[in-house]
Amino acid sequence: MKITSSFLFLSLTIVCLFQLNAIPLPGAKQVKKSPARITKSGGIERDYRAGKLTEAQEKIVIALAKKQGVQKVARISTVHFHPSAARGIRVDGAKEVNGREVSYKVLSVNFKPWFHPGGGPRKGDVIMGEFWAGKAYERKKTILRVGETDYLCGSIRDIEIKECETMLGLFLAGKFTYNPGPRINDRLLDQVDWSKPNRFSKRGDAISVGFPHKGGAGSGFFDMEVEFVGGKLNIKQMFQAIP
Repeated sequence: MKITSSFLFLSLTIVCLFQLNAIPLPGAKQVKKSPARITKSGGIERDYRAGKLTEAQEKIVIALAKKQGVQKVARISTVHFHPSAARGIRVDGAKEVNGREVSYKVLSVNFKPWFHPGGGPRKGDVIMGEFWAGKAYERKKTILRVGETDYLCGSIRDIEIKECETMLGLFLAGKFTYNPGPRINDRLLDQVDWSKPNRFSKRGDAISVGFPHKGGAGSGFFDMEVEFVGGKLNIKQMFQAIP
């Protein structure tokens, strides 16, 4: 009987503790999940890391983009112009795919409250309210496939696509070695965005690759010299470009 009573008391104590944990105490702060940085609605993706646009401001940016050559807006993002405090807006058009080639229009839009002090539109820019922009330019990228995922690469020169895909897969999986030194260390490698290759190029046996910083547009990039022999990938040198 004593054992049964003790067991019952212990069970009730545990239940009460769980209930106390489940019920927030008066005045206790609730932990809120931070909103996703990238959102999508109305068929447009938004990445407002450097400042948010209102709905009215978005309408002006979209109208300006259409006037300057981006007929269908797919993405709007705000960017920092490091090392200054200035910021800007980038508009990407819808992508057109032709085999392994992807092309789309890109427009840089300036916003007066965010621009460099004393700066303003240049000759030929189209102005709408406090926004202005020059002509859109075309970007072309190549699709690299690793497993079932496609990645867009900015430039591929004098190197086979399959070789680029194999190396990219090793980078993404962290299956590479590197020559330790002041220019190559774990801290820097953790800052590389392996999912957005800038370029792969080859001259003789020398292979050069480039990747952006995880901070996104305006945060710099990394150039590397690598060797790829017998399926093994090694980073020989690494250079960081800081804006």
